[in-house]
Amino acid sequence: MRNILVVGSGGREHALGWKLSQSRLVDKIFFAPGNGGTTNNVAISAEDIDRLAEFAKKNDCFTVVGPEVPLSLGIVDKFIGEGLNIFGPTKAAAQLESSKIWAKEFMKKYGIPTAPFAVFDNADKAKNYVKSLDYDVVIKADGLAAGKGVIVCSSKNEAFEAIDTMLIKQTFGNAGKKIIIEKKIDGVEASYIALSDGNVAIPMATSQDHKRIFDDDKGPNTGGMGAYSPTGVIDQDLADVIQQDVIDRTVESMKKEGIQFKGFLYAGIMISGGKPYVLEFNTRMGDPECQPILMRMDSDLYEYLKASSDGSLDNLPPISWKKQTAVCVVLASKGYPDSYSKNEPISGLENISGNNIMVFHAGTKRENGKILTNGGRVLGVTALGDTLQDAITNAYSAVAKITWDNKYCRNDIGKKGLAYL
Repeated sequence: MRNILVVGSGGREHALGWKLSQSRLVDKIFFAPGNGGTTNNVAISAEDIDRLAEFAKKNDCFTVVGPEVPLSLGIVDKFIGEGLNIFGPTKAAAQLESSKIWAKEFMKKYGIPTAPFAVFDNADKAKNYVKSLDYDVVIKADGLAAGKGVIVCSSKNEAFEAIDTMLIKQTFGNAGKKIIIEKKIDGVEASYIALSDGNVAIPMATSQDHKRIFDDDKGPNTGGMGAYSPTGVIDQDLADVIQQDVIDRTVESMKKEGIQFKGFLYAGIMISGGKPYVLEFNTRMGDPECQPILMRMDSDLYEYLKASSDGSLDNLPPISWKKQTAVCVVLASKGYPDSYSKNEPISGLENISGNNIMVFHAGTKRENGKILTNGGRVLGVTALGDTLQDAITNAYSAVAKITWDNKYCRNDIGKKGLAYL
């Protein structure tokens, strides 16, 4: 029996801990720092790598890293150096996410399909480049910006504003000191996540995220307002192409760079004209994709994460999945992704019950026995259904039971998936 330390405080981490707790091999699960919905919380920041290592050593933990920032800081390198068991990519491997420029140049070098791009740190040169183009662009901050460092532009003026936002106003701080300007590819976006041990990569279930804040994919990008799994956007033929041309090629090419990629490899894919293009890589499980994916997973998650860490994934069978669909609707605080209020009491959580529904906590805290809001994305209401429509109905009927003063959610999560049935 093993103790587990889950590093992070979001909905993804709550879902990882929930799924790991079902393993016959797991004893106790700690969360650092956790949230209002998790138990055995440890008051250590996800970025305090030294103290996390001390805790893991003292409590004989296998550590599972949820968010990107500790990965980019080298938590895995530190733990391995101390002889501690940990799941996730090294600092060098995490560059696929921590530097969009590094990732784009890597993709270009190894022929991984992605949009044409150019890199700038000077606003005037960036604007002159945009003027020379005959297509719309997407402007991206190089570094980590909590899912918000991407601005999709529909005109040259919008592109100029985005360049100013990042390079002149420095809205994203150091993350936006350098930017990528890439061709905007029109198509349908989906998430393809695989689990790698550095030699092989096995696919997780497909999913589709809803990144914009408002219905019909309008408004600014967020960390994700909801997701469903599986998605008909990626059929088996397309999944085979993505697995071969994106996932397997990335794992092999990283080896050529002298880097073993262990962990979740997440490819944000744009499908245009039937072909996949990589919009971005993440080097951890997506949030909110994690919640519906893990609701559908029948296999023992711990066994697969341990095999990834040990380099022995090829000893395990393919992951088994429930035939049902899962939908996760994110309940946010009104005003997110900009400013929003906190410390609002949440009511109705006690009215949610049943095996087909889970409320994963994200931006919550527990005070005097009450659950209060404590972030932009607050809860991930996740439901199973025999069909996508059933899962949507089940999720939104649970959403209706939960309230607080400034509760906000999209009303169309999963609906675009209905077109592919």
